[in-house]
Amino acid sequence: SVAASGRWLEGIRKWYYNAAGFNKLGLMRDDTIHETDDVKEAIRRLPENLYNDRMFRIKRALDLTMRHQILPKEQWTKYEE
Repeated sequence: SVAASGRWLEGIRKWYYNAAGFNKLGLMRDDTIHETDDVKEAIRRLPENLYNDRMFRIKRALDLTMRHQILPKEQWTKYEE
């Protein structure tokens, strides 16, 4: 059925989200997009609070990576976010 295949696909998406690992560093999927000129322009147009939140997540992820650490599980970004 269509509903069952939709739930199955959603399960695959959640699995991939967690398997990718960026959520363990507190990053959102959009934080990991390759910055082409169009993406750079979109980032430039972000409201200041969203831009600052993004920069905080990226800096924290870089710091964690340098220390070979991940965030505590309760701080991981969730698929639903």
